[in-house]
Amino acid sequence: MKKIGILSDTHSCWDDRYATHLEGCDEIWHAGDVGDISIIDRLESLAPVVRAVRGNIDHGDVNRRCREYECFEVEGVRTWLTHIGGYPGKYAPGMARTLAENHINLFVCGHSHILKVMPDPRLGLLHINPGAAGYHGWQTVRTLVRLTIDNARISGLDVIELAGHQVRE
Repeated sequence: MKKIGILSDTHSCWDDRYATHLEGCDEIWHAGDVGDISIIDRLESLAPVVRAVRGNIDHGDVNRRCREYECFEVEGVRTWLTHIGGYPGKYAPGMARTLAENHINLFVCGHSHILKVMPDPRLGLLHINPGAAGYHGWQTVRTLVRLTIDNARISGLDVIELAGHQVRE
């Protein structure tokens, strides 16, 4: 059993509530637009495994350290993590084919700043965009997601809203 924390679009902004909500996670996944590499360093202090991909605003150390996508398996769930991917019915060009060819069960992306959790019955997968955890962008609510993966089953999905006072660094 693995407890997973998922966030995206931090845009170099750290909020101490990330630590509060992601503490105890076995893995943390960041779906791009990290901003400053210190965000990944701080996430690595919270979980044994941190998987992060680069986004369209990332450069320098983030580009050198993070790939465009990650394809991996956790507890029997084959996962694709990227920044720009779209969502069921409106995937980025070539994404539906890539997901099908790689037998993906869980597709995680960011970029839109819009929280979306939805099944894709055509491809037989779950799509998650955790929304934007950072301050930059058009989102009215900052969000991140937690879930549990156990024996090829995804459960306990929680959407965390980061409302109220915002800690900026």
